[in-house]
Amino acid sequence: MAVNCFECIYFFTTWEPQNPRGCKAYGFKTKMLPSVVVKQSSGMECMKFEPKKGVRLR
Repeated sequence: MAVNCFECIYFFTTWEPQNPRGCKAYGFKTKMLPSVVVKQSSGMECMKFEPKKGVRLR
C-alpha cells in the first residue's frame, strides 16, 4: 500500500514553485510527493509515516 503524504504529520507545503512539497522527517523539499521520492531512491515505502490526528487509515 502506497503512503499518502497528505495524511502524514511530517508533510508540508512550501512557497517555492519549483519544490512545492516537503518532508520534515527526512528534511527535503520536492516537486513530487515525498513518499514517491523515498520509494524511488531507496526502493522501500516510507518508514517515517505518522498519521495526522483524526485521519482514518483505510
